[in-house]
Amino acid sequence: MVQGTGSNVGKSMLVAGLCRYFTNKGLTVRPFKPQNMSNNAAVTKDGGEIGRAQALQAMACKTDPTIHMNPVLLKPEGECGSQVIVQGKRLGSYKAKDFYSLKKNLMPKVLESFELLKQEADLVIVEGAGSASEINLRENDIANMGFAIAANIPVILAADIDRGGVLANIVGTHALLPDDEINLIKGYIINKFRGDPTLFTSAETLITEKTNWQSLGVCPWFQKANLLPAEDSQDLENNTKINNSDKKLIKIAVPVLPRIANFDDLDPLAAEPNVELKLIKQGELIPEDTDLIILTGSKATISDLEALYQEGWHIDIAKHIRKGRSILGLCGGYQMLGQKIKDPKGLEGRPREIEGLKLLDIETTLEVNKTLTKVKAEFLETHSTLSAYEMHMGKTTGPDTNRPLFKIKNNENQIEGAQNLSGKVMGTYLHGLFQADEFRNNFLQKLYKNFESQTAYKAQIETILNELSDHIVKTLNIKEIEKVQSQ
Repeated sequence: MVQGTGSNVGKSMLVAGLCRYFTNKGLTVRPFKPQNMSNNAAVTKDGGEIGRAQALQAMACKTDPTIHMNPVLLKPEGECGSQVIVQGKRLGSYKAKDFYSLKKNLMPKVLESFELLKQEADLVIVEGAGSASEINLRENDIANMGFAIAANIPVILAADIDRGGVLANIVGTHALLPDDEINLIKGYIINKFRGDPTLFTSAETLITEKTNWQSLGVCPWFQKANLLPAEDSQDLENNTKINNSDKKLIKIAVPVLPRIANFDDLDPLAAEPNVELKLIKQGELIPEDTDLIILTGSKATISDLEALYQEGWHIDIAKHIRKGRSILGLCGGYQMLGQKIKDPKGLEGRPREIEGLKLLDIETTLEVNKTLTKVKAEFLETHSTLSAYEMHMGKTTGPDTNRPLFKIKNNENQIEGAQNLSGKVMGTYLHGLFQADEFRNNFLQKLYKNFESQTAYKAQIETILNELSDHIVKTLNIKEIEKVQSQ
C-alpha cells in the first residue's frame, strides 16, 4: 500500500508506475483504492463508476477497470457534502458529518472488493487517500491506516519534496502514529525531486534516525506525468496541461466552474500540438479570438450555471455566438446550453428550476436514477466511430434533439446529443469522445478545415506509462520495494 504524507504527493502516479512495472514483469496486477474523493470518474465494464486514477492504473495493469478497484468514491457536491458511490452505485448524498457515521458500515464492502481482486491477481497495489497521519479522522477509517490494519498490508510512505517541509512531513507522521501503524510502514519515498538527489543524502540519514524507516529512494520529477489523465482539480489550478502559443491553429477556451467534473475529457485536446487549450479562471474574460468554447461536466449543474452568470461569462458566450463561433457542452455543460434546468426533487439542494443559456432548444429535468453506461457511437456528420461513456442524472428533451450528433451503435434506435440549425451550438452526454483519434480530427476540422491531428492519444498514454515505469525503476530502490510487497 502506498500512503502519503498529504494529498497530491504523487501517490496515484507512483502506483501507476509500479503497476506497469510489475505487469511488464509478467505478474497479474490490480490497483485498489479503498476510498477516493474526486469528481473525475470513469465508467467500468461492470456498469459502475470509480475514480479516474484507478482507471488509469487499470490501464497500467493492462486490464479493464472494475467497480472493485475503488469501492468507495466521494463526489463533492458542495463545501460540506458529497455524493457517495459504493461499489460503483450511488448510495446517496451525505453531509460530511453524516458520512463519518456511515463509514463504519463501509469497511465490509471495502474488504469484500479487496478480497475479490486478490483472488484474480498475483499482486494488488493499494493507494491511500490524503494523509496517513490524519488521526482526527482515524475512527472507522477505511482510506489509510484503518484499511492497512484491517487487511494487514505493508505500507510505503510517499512524501512530496516539491511543496517543501518534507522532513517535518515524514517525521511528523511517525510522531503521530501509534506503534502498530508505525510498524506497518516499511520505508518512504521522496517524490517530485528537482536537482541533484545526492544533496538529499544527509536528510535521508536524518529521517531514518528519527523514524527507523528505510529510504526507498528519491524519485525525480517526472515531467510527462502532466500528460496523463488527472483526477484532482488542483491539477487544473496548476495549469500544467495547457499549450499556449499564438501559432496554434485552433484556440479553445474552457471556463473553470467550481464543481467542474470529468475534465479529463479535455486531455486529448491539450495533447494536440496545434491546439491551444486555455482554462479561464475566476475573474478572467473569455478571449475574443477563441474558436471553440467548451462547457465541461459538472457535479452541481445548477450552482455551476449560477457561478457562470456571476462571472459574466454568459455575456462573453453570447458575443462569441454572435460572431458565428462554436460552443460545445459536455454533460452538465450540455444541460446549461438549454432553455431550462429543472430540479423538482431537490437533488442539488432545494427543489427549483433555473434558466439556461438558451442556445439550444432543449430542457433538462434532473432525475434520481443515474445513467452509467459504456457506448459505441457513430459521429453522424462523418460516420467516424468512437468508444465513450455516459454518466449523468437527468433527461434532456426538445426540438434540437432532432438534430443529434451521434447514433449509439449498441442500440440502433438511439440517437444522442443536439445542435442548433447552424451546427455551431452542440451538446452531448458522451464522455471520453476526444480519445478517439479519428473523431477528434474530424471534429477539429469543423473549426479549421485543413487541421490534421498529430496525436495518437491512447498510444501516447501507453508510451508514457512505460516511461513512468522505467523512471521509477531507474530512480528508486526497486529491489527493496519488491521485498516489501512479498512480506
